[in-house]
Amino acid sequence: MSMTKQKTSGNPDALAGDESRMYADIFDAVMEHRLPPKTKLTEQVLCEIYQLARHNVRKVLAQLAHEGLVDLEPNRGAFIASPSEQEAKDMFELRQTLERLVVQKVADDKPVTELTRLKDMVQKERTAWQAGDRATWIRLSADFHVELAQLAGNPLLTDMLRRLVSRTTLLIASIDAPGRNACSFDDHAGILAKLEAGDKSGALKCMATHLDSCAHRSLMPEAQRFDLRGALNRR
Repeated sequence: MSMTKQKTSGNPDALAGDESRMYADIFDAVMEHRLPPKTKLTEQVLCEIYQLARHNVRKVLAQLAHEGLVDLEPNRGAFIASPSEQEAKDMFELRQTLERLVVQKVADDKPVTELTRLKDMVQKERTAWQAGDRATWIRLSADFHVELAQLAGNPLLTDMLRRLVSRTTLLIASIDAPGRNACSFDDHAGILAKLEAGDKSGALKCMATHLDSCAHRSLMPEAQRFDLRGALNRR
């Protein structure tokens, strides 16, 4: 990969040092197909890999769980999130409702100049894809939706959408083979073009079509067994 690896999605700002490295490794391993849904994240192994105390490992896992990337199961441990087909359907249905509201508010309230940062983000998406940096490309694809929500000016709406975006992105990333479906930046660019032109109905239609395409790709894969050390490149 020719691009410099960027900071991962979510909110790992409360993490530092080896905690932050563990977070980034797990996030990237998920997005690069090395850790599929249902993979168990064994605390003892993670402690050994990152030379962290158990409470530090649990702090990272709790952060990943808060963002919807990891499921914490009582008496069983931590697993890469594995939303059911019904949950996937429900999440995308809710995303359609929330992101329609986002587009409406941005179209009504925000000047065109506010879209500049998002246009830059779309270009970074394209650059990451062209460089073969899958993890950065997927991260930016997810962050686009959260950044657009922030423009709507409703923090509660943004927080609700952040978790949905994170969890559905994980779902799609675990299914799509690398090299396929390189359309997110084109869809995002289309949404911004409609907003820039003052075409609210067109922007709403573009967002709905984009989310429909994402939902269509959300069939669940079969569970697989993986070596945790190998998946995290920490042999």
